[in-house]
Amino acid sequence: MLNLVSAGWESVKTQPIQQHRIIAAIDLGTNSLHMVVVKIDPTLPAFSIFTREKETVRLGDRDLTTGDLKPEVMARAIACLKRFQAVAKTFNAETIIAVATSAVREAPNGKDFLHRIDSELGLSVDLISGQEEARRIYLGVLSGMEFNNQPHIIIDIGGGSTEIILGDSEEPRTLTSTKVGAVRLTGEFITTDPISNSELQYLQAYVRGMLERSVEDVLANIQFGESPRLVGTSGTIETLALIDAREKLSMMPSTLNGYQLNLQDLQGWVNRLAKMTNVERTAIPGMPEKRSEVILAGAIVLLEAMILLGVDAVTLCGRALREGVIVDWMLTHGLIEDRLRYQSSIRQRSVLKQVSKYHINIDHSDRVAVFTLSLFDQTQGTLHHWGDDERQLLWAAAILHNCGHHIGHSSHHKHSYYLIRNCELLGYTETEIEIIANLARYHRKSPPKKKHENFRNLLSKNHRQIVCQLSAILRLAVALDRRQIGAISEVKCRYYPDVHEVYLSIFPSHPDDDCSLEMWSLDYKKDVFEAEFGVRLIATLESAKVAIS
Repeated sequence: MLNLVSAGWESVKTQPIQQHRIIAAIDLGTNSLHMVVVKIDPTLPAFSIFTREKETVRLGDRDLTTGDLKPEVMARAIACLKRFQAVAKTFNAETIIAVATSAVREAPNGKDFLHRIDSELGLSVDLISGQEEARRIYLGVLSGMEFNNQPHIIIDIGGGSTEIILGDSEEPRTLTSTKVGAVRLTGEFITTDPISNSELQYLQAYVRGMLERSVEDVLANIQFGESPRLVGTSGTIETLALIDAREKLSMMPSTLNGYQLNLQDLQGWVNRLAKMTNVERTAIPGMPEKRSEVILAGAIVLLEAMILLGVDAVTLCGRALREGVIVDWMLTHGLIEDRLRYQSSIRQRSVLKQVSKYHINIDHSDRVAVFTLSLFDQTQGTLHHWGDDERQLLWAAAILHNCGHHIGHSSHHKHSYYLIRNCELLGYTETEIEIIANLARYHRKSPPKKKHENFRNLLSKNHRQIVCQLSAILRLAVALDRRQIGAISEVKCRYYPDVHEVYLSIFPSHPDDDCSLEMWSLDYKKDVFEAEFGVRLIATLESAKVAIS
């Protein structure tokens, strides 16, 4: 078998950075929009926080009939993002990384909203899945808390979802995301003020039932003798810790990082909050005005989770998704060489997990990936100008292009699209997964067409161009291993711009093999490549002994 790791990743360039870099990360949450601006010191590596920004926008307050994001809410969000951009600019941030979570992910018009942000502000926002959100929360907490290789459970209660994670500073053992959040639950279950006993009991039972699966997954991965500490992040838990600390200390603590809220006190707060009206909750010392409306539902999620997990305290950590986005950016840009280094190959390992899941012929896929990247590299700067990011997406598509055979041979390229689109590829944004799935979809049969729904899912012209050009390259690579026996050892590509011709020198693995099926397949599939790049492709079978080993 070919060397999958080096074939896919060895030439992904990371440039040594000597100077400090300033970047911003934005989280478009269900309840609030947050931004953090940081200075990265690549020599440590670490980052220090310049400023944090927050605005309660309530993206989760969606149209009850259609589920769409409301026009006035989208307008508030865009105004907020514009302000965030101005703040980032004052700190000379070189880039802004923005992610959107459950509210945008679930809204039918969510992608249109992101497209509008891109067109109006020039800001690209990536949709991330629940599991990917959990992974980045884990990275964020790891960057701000020492685990000492001991297992920790992390709970992050957002507006639309709750992530529960188990990890020990190595691989996250369990990543879960459940559709229970403070804003979602308040909107769907609380109609009385203060909440009635019947609504309270129903809400508690609903939350408990929804969390059971996640908690079971976490508990199943705790080894005998381990007693993990529970770590809590984000607004709901910060607010509960703050009002608890204010009451106990009669003052605002200098930092909540490391503050412990025990189960008994939390139960007391739930009982008290349930008896209060929204106005009365607003008057609690330390209670943010816009948090009072949703704090009860959030507190119930924390309480039920702690009871199910069998823990008696939660320790607050000030870092979460936004900081995890920063850490993930550092990892993908080669700036981390310490205890988080294992995370840098998360994409590769996530792809290989799908290889096992769908029983993909890895020898064939590996050869296709090698040919694909070879053609990509040899035509880079002449036929195309895509970079390392697109190269990685192409590698993933090459490895997974045949996964649709798991469902059936007929139209397996279409099955591949749906399997890739709906599997959990960690380390990738929803947009990147969409590109990978489309690349795999077009490795055979019809080229990309506007009438295809999957192709229309790519809202950006740039993304559609990636799929059109790189799927044409993938088609040639698939043809080069037509019999799936490794008949061809190497391919050399030469481009003559004056006559718009591309010459492929094909080197067989065995001197007595005429590779007739591969050459026929190449000739059959080349028309899409020729049309896409405006060239004529001429393939020649060379002598095996001429091939460079």
